[in-house]
Amino acid sequence: MKTFQKLITYTCIGGLVIASGCSKSFLDVPPQGQQTPTDFFSSNADAATSLVNAIYSKMVDWNFHSFSWNGITSIASDDADKGSSPGDTGTDKDQLDNFTFTPSSVSFNEVWGGHYEAIARANQALDNLPALTINDTLKNRLIGEASFLRAYCYFNLVRSFGGVPLITKVADPTNASDIQQGRVRATAAQVYTQIETDLATAVANLPEKSQYNAADLGRATKGAAKALLAKVSMYEKKWNVVLQLTDEIIASGQYSLQPNYAELWRESSENGVESIFEIQGRGVTPNKGVQGYFETQGARGENGWGWGFNTPSEDLVKAYETGDTRKNGTIIQRGMTLWDGRVVSPNAENPYYNMKAYVSFSRETNNGNTWETSKNVRVLRYAEVLLMNAEAANELGQPTKALTALNQVRARARGGVATALPNVTTTAQTGLRQAIWNERRVELAFEHDRYFDLVRQGRAAAVFQALGKNFVAGKHEIFPIPQPQIQLSGGQLTQNPGY
Repeated sequence: MKTFQKLITYTCIGGLVIASGCSKSFLDVPPQGQQTPTDFFSSNADAATSLVNAIYSKMVDWNFHSFSWNGITSIASDDADKGSSPGDTGTDKDQLDNFTFTPSSVSFNEVWGGHYEAIARANQALDNLPALTINDTLKNRLIGEASFLRAYCYFNLVRSFGGVPLITKVADPTNASDIQQGRVRATAAQVYTQIETDLATAVANLPEKSQYNAADLGRATKGAAKALLAKVSMYEKKWNVVLQLTDEIIASGQYSLQPNYAELWRESSENGVESIFEIQGRGVTPNKGVQGYFETQGARGENGWGWGFNTPSEDLVKAYETGDTRKNGTIIQRGMTLWDGRVVSPNAENPYYNMKAYVSFSRETNNGNTWETSKNVRVLRYAEVLLMNAEAANELGQPTKALTALNQVRARARGGVATALPNVTTTAQTGLRQAIWNERRVELAFEHDRYFDLVRQGRAAAVFQALGKNFVAGKHEIFPIPQPQIQLSGGQLTQNPGY
């Protein structure tokens, strides 16, 4: 068997080995050991659930939603700089910051591998679940969860790389057609179609957030599936779909804005009123959080607590209006006294750090483990639903409706100060569009969307080049296919233009 066949076999059936998860709530997955035949799951609800839990478990790994993901979604954007010490490259984070990266830059291969490992686990679940003789309500919910999680993985991949191999079942390593499917790229349109199909399944099968019991809080919900489908549709400029889905979420009564923006990033607000979907960080001894997510972004230097990467840029700092509470809710500054009383040294290595990645040693669960903290990573929240609603309404010629949603977000950001952040009033489509885009930036900074937002808005080249970045139009809108994957395919995976 060729090396790539071995890789695809692992990628497509590797999820059959059920990973251990978290000791609290639904991520508690006992180790199952070796590959397990389908009949083990046939009437065992706990074992069937573990198939899906294994997908969630993958999402806390280093190569899924951590250092490399921060690199391509934040450091590469205008919201962040590499940070850390000048001589500490983070392997390739300096390349991402300066647009000097190549197909051999390690961040791309890590993100690619982590997401395909999660897809493999989703395929394993979706291949087995339909035939199981477990309670139909549970079965349908698990199918919905696995479909949602696979869609999320493919959405991240298609935004990052364009068309990618579309693997939607457990491959038979003796079947040449199955193996070949992993060697060639589907088109971006085909990937988006599969994402929409998976999310339609998720919407049909998942319960609302309020219908989960406390132990299952944090699982994918109907609202999460609708929100992700709305976001996917936004990238495809299907504005009618975006508006319909976000209207439904708003009308559901399942979500509201957390009154204090700064509190959104604290443990006390996890899975709270604004939460639509989060990567769950609660776990095993002492913790099982997203590996390295918080430590790699912690303040560096005197009295610091991390590596100091992914630091807010001066351009982002200047983007906040006077009185916007989101600035201090997003950006840690040298010399600042944080909400838990910790004082950031005035001699810290970098002038700014990411507040959304801060873990309090004194006020939050961490047991001194900064590498795998119990902190969640926010993926989808209600404020973004309001901003998608506003953008869709504006694009469809409904400015009054757009202003209603937009100004709800601004009202929270003014923090009770009536004179701060006045309501946007323009009804001109172009001006309102820019106002919504500006609001997305300051509301969602460091939430892994800025780079992709600039690309979908068609202004990436103008924004980056104005900042002196080496962005090449027609090339840098998507990242290179990782060179190791091209080599494993025997050259059948084609490279993106310009690389």
